[in-house]
Amino acid sequence: MASSTSRPFPVGMAAAALVLTVTLVGCAGAGSTESTPGALGTPGTPGTTQAMPRQSSAADEASPAAVPAPLPGLGPATLAGIPRNARQVVLVTGRGKDSPISRVVLYRRTSGGGWRPGATWPAHNALKGWTDDHHAGDLRSPIGVFGLTDAGGLRPDPGTKMPYDRSGGFAVGGTGFGGEPLAGSFDYVVAIDYNREPGTSPLDWTRPLGAGKGGGVWLHVDHGGPTHGCVSLAREHMKELLRTLDPGRHPVIVMGDAESLAR
Repeated sequence: MASSTSRPFPVGMAAAALVLTVTLVGCAGAGSTESTPGALGTPGTPGTTQAMPRQSSAADEASPAAVPAPLPGLGPATLAGIPRNARQVVLVTGRGKDSPISRVVLYRRTSGGGWRPGATWPAHNALKGWTDDHHAGDLRSPIGVFGLTDAGGLRPDPGTKMPYDRSGGFAVGGTGFGGEPLAGSFDYVVAIDYNREPGTSPLDWTRPLGAGKGGGVWLHVDHGGPTHGCVSLAREHMKELLRTLDPGRHPVIVMGDAESLAR
């Protein structure tokens, strides 16, 4: 979960293509024709609910009067998993344990120890919802607190401070659970450090917990339906997230259904 020092990503195209074939099984659901239990309507569109009227500045963070409330909806067990040095939290709250619909808020820690929210974005998670014991192919997103250390995509770096691997290995085709096209889903990606080696390309296939525990869980561009295990956001929101995440602030993602996060 701790951030690793960045290093070049020597991913060959042939290897990247093989890795992506396996990664898709755990992420965007390439080739899937399963039906969608519910439509999200807003991911993939520019609709955004602004939680604060502007981004906080350095002066805001230094002002005791600007200290906001703690991270909302998180119980003691979840809070205990957030590293003390984390100053950015991507909070993904699922609508229900078995729902593929969620919302995402990026929080910034202030010098007073509180958290200041940014925008609220609609999102999709896995088809069958969430699980505390994720396994490959279970169609559920893993619940927990995970590091965010590495990014990449088919398109050029939009201006992130994170290590960014631009590669043709992020190309994807096929359709999702509702028949929606998956093309462009991996134009922008942030790897979620679940069962992966931090400091490597999102395409890296290293699985410290073993292949059976799944992997290739990413934040990526929304394709209009549930994923296999990832969290997906509208294209513009993914680009904004990439520009905002800062390795120097040790960003983490806190993800799960609302009931589980409240434990």
